[in-house]
Amino acid sequence: MVAVEPAEALARIAYLLETQGAESYRVRAFRRAARVVADTPPDRLGHLSRSGQLTSLPQVGATTAQVVSETLARGIPTYLETLEAEVVPPLEGRAAVIRDQLLGDCHTHSDWSDGGSPIEEMALAALALGHRYMVLTDHSPRLTVARGLSPERLRSQLEEVALINQKLHPFRILTGIEVDILDDGTLDQEVELLQKLDLVVASVHSKLRMESDQMTERMVTAVRDPNTDVLGHCTGRLLQGRLRPQSTFDAEAVFAACLESGTAVEVNSRPERQDPPVDLLQLAVASGCLFSIDTDAHAPGQLEWLRYGCQQAVDAGVPDGQIINTWPAQQLLEWTEDKQRP
Repeated sequence: MVAVEPAEALARIAYLLETQGAESYRVRAFRRAARVVADTPPDRLGHLSRSGQLTSLPQVGATTAQVVSETLARGIPTYLETLEAEVVPPLEGRAAVIRDQLLGDCHTHSDWSDGGSPIEEMALAALALGHRYMVLTDHSPRLTVARGLSPERLRSQLEEVALINQKLHPFRILTGIEVDILDDGTLDQEVELLQKLDLVVASVHSKLRMESDQMTERMVTAVRDPNTDVLGHCTGRLLQGRLRPQSTFDAEAVFAACLESGTAVEVNSRPERQDPPVDLLQLAVASGCLFSIDTDAHAPGQLEWLRYGCQQAVDAGVPDGQIINTWPAQQLLEWTEDKQRP
């Protein structure tokens, strides 16, 4: 491994922990320490390390202090070496081909809702992975537990995205939202605002145990809304942590509505979701649907999770040409604009 600076080591550890789905408090500890260390003059950092006083710096605890000391002493801390050794091997075969074709990620979150990092930090991580764009899709108002964006906050976010895009050009943050599908299938945001966004992911987050016929009507109504571009994590299942079974609905009817309206079905890459499961994903393929392979990332390192969605797509036989985030940004925008036309 190449020697790094202490702040780089701390930031890289945070990133690798994110790829592993580590608890957010652990990641935050390393990211906060990285910012403090980066702002500390090298001479002072060295003095504090030699005198055993690194923990006198704000946000630097025993573990992060050890990382700094080891980095200063030999260029690479042991903890970083351990994490680098655990990095998942590259994809192979068709999954690798699909991953290379992906130009962006259509479902990401920032610290404006329940993500852990600022918008620009998420965008820079996407850029480092070779993406050409990233759709920012923070939550909508009803999801208060995730600090969903009110119309006023969403308008403010659009202004910030415009400023960041000026700095990162030609990389582009596309404006978006993960809008809650309400009980009656309507979308949890002002129609005028939804029409302004580049891409809208619509997802069910409440009453996941709704009766099958009611859930079917709810989802069909949502995907037929001209402002819905992608149906997010359609079954709502959770395979890790607090387990949750998948919602029940008439998948044939929902996917037929997706085909009819041109709404893409999300292949949610989060390891605890892997949603939809392969059997439903195969049904969506047989129905002729479009797809969006997304990470639903809430932290920079989670943008790496596209690999899992690519493997899901291979397992279900998702065909070439039907994955919307293999399209250049302009083609994607033309598609979403066409969907909104009566």
